[in-house]
Amino acid sequence: RISIPPGKSAIQVNALGYKSLKSQLFLASDTTIYISLQFSPFITEEIVVNSIRASADMPISASTIDKSEISKINSGADLPYLLNQLPSVVVTSDAGNGIGYTGIRIRGTDPSRINVTINGIPVNDAESHNMYWVDLPDIASSVENIQIQRGAGTSTNGASSFGGSVNIKTLSAAEQPFASASSSYGSFNTFKNTIQFGTGRIQDKWSLDGRLSKITSEGYIDRGSSDLKSFFISGGYTGN
Repeated sequence: RISIPPGKSAIQVNALGYKSLKSQLFLASDTTIYISLQFSPFITEEIVVNSIRASADMPISASTIDKSEISKINSGADLPYLLNQLPSVVVTSDAGNGIGYTGIRIRGTDPSRINVTINGIPVNDAESHNMYWVDLPDIASSVENIQIQRGAGTSTNGASSFGGSVNIKTLSAAEQPFASASSSYGSFNTFKNTIQFGTGRIQDKWSLDGRLSKITSEGYIDRGSSDLKSFFISGGYTGN
């Protein structure tokens, strides 16, 4: 509620989470008016799980790569091979070309001491603490950014982060509807086919995003072939 003196006035009201209101008024006498703003939800990059991410002022050695960097090198190889150029990272591949069974070591530490999370949720095996990347083919196509922490750092698995952490954040909901398809071919008869879609915000509340992927390869090593399929579904609701 605001009070406006007599005469011609122009008002503009802004509030976070609401649509801006602009209006011209002409009042003959002192009048009290009531203003109601229309709710306008929105999604921003600020919605991030920060409790396991290292900030710039923390004494932790870390590297963060975003989806624009990942898309340049995403040729169908497992996620460890996309992180191969980061400091203190060494990767291995049973098939010899990075597709199928792969492993990652950070500062020489084996995978059972590397904490891997997706949106803050640990995905290491509950018993052995190992990480089986073959279970997540083409996860890189659904990633917003990845932070690698080297050495002891933040964790959701206690001692599992002794060697390092791999914190993955998946794509945020798309504001506008979209659909895309991509295919690539490489050595050793390697094929990667990906279809992605998003509904955008439906009635400013609901959203649905998805991905279908198929990766096949004969592998560099004899009898090291791969035939991988995966899907990714993300739904969201925005309300009061």
